[in-house]
Order: sequence, then C-alpha cells, then structure tokens
Amino acid sequence: MVENELPHKSAFTTTGTYRIRVRGVVDPKWSDWLGGMTITTRESQGTRETDLVGRLIDQAALAGILNALYEMHLPILRVEFLGDRD
Repeated sequence: MVENELPHKSAFTTTGTYRIRVRGVVDPKWSDWLGGMTITTRESQGTRETDLVGRLIDQAALAGILNALYEMHLPILRVEFLGDRD
C-alpha cells in the first residue's frame, strides 16, 4: 500500500507537540529524562497538578513518557496533541 492511502498511519511516525497533565508533582529536574518537556506544577481544586509540554519525535516517544509517569505512580489526567507547531 502507498502511505498516502493511509494518512492516519503517519500520525504514529511524525513529530508533534503534546501536553500531558498528571495529578501530583514532577520535579523540573526530570525534564531531560522525560524527553526535554517543559514541566509546570500548579494548584487546581485543592490538588497539585503538573503539565508537561513538549515536542516528541513520534508516538513511541509519547508511549515512553506515559510509561515513565505510570511507573512514578502519577495518575494521568489528560493527553493532548497540540499539533505540528514548534
């Protein structure tokens, strides 16, 4: 099959910017280990939440970060694809 016949397939192999929100605190020192994502923690409705925003090379990189957050016992609240922007 020609790749342009399956446009959804390219989403797995293209670079994109993502925002991941977790309940809890992720120390900004973990940024390099988490794909160089920008880490911001804030208070929301009496709990602390952390946003990780950054550009990932593909969905395998995204899966790796989600797995790392899971292993840190941080509940994942949201994963957003922000597009192909820088």
